[in-house]
Amino acid sequence: MSFRPLLAGLLLALPMAAVAQSPNIEPGQWEFTSTTSVQGDMPIPDQTDSHQECIAQGDIENEEFSFIEEEEGCELLEHEVTVDRLDYRMACQAEGGEADIVGHMDFLGETTEGRVEVNVQSPQMGEMTMVTDVEGRRLGDC
Repeated sequence: MSFRPLLAGLLLALPMAAVAQSPNIEPGQWEFTSTTSVQGDMPIPDQTDSHQECIAQGDIENEEFSFIEEEEGCELLEHEVTVDRLDYRMACQAEGGEADIVGHMDFLGETTEGRVEVNVQSPQMGEMTMVTDVEGRRLGDC
């Protein structure tokens, strides 16, 4: 599973146009590793996933470039994008449940790291908290 679809269900696309300069990300072949843990009424084991993808200079300079994708039913409440970091908070509603999402990603040149915390209240699954820690590292040229 790729990094971008992993977060697609949790996050809304945030255009990088708010950044005066390109994000502090070196183009090249990247590996992203995410570990998700769930705390709640339903026992769900931790899941770790790794994915590699090529990020080109043109991708980084594109104002539509984002590590996250739009999801229907979500409203962006707060966001701040800088050259070195992305911070946001959003709320989602679907199928009688709701989720409050808080996340950040640090852009560190040849590495990235971030965390997404999702607090869910659902009639089907009760209350639960999902925490996804993400690390990315540049492996070399594409």
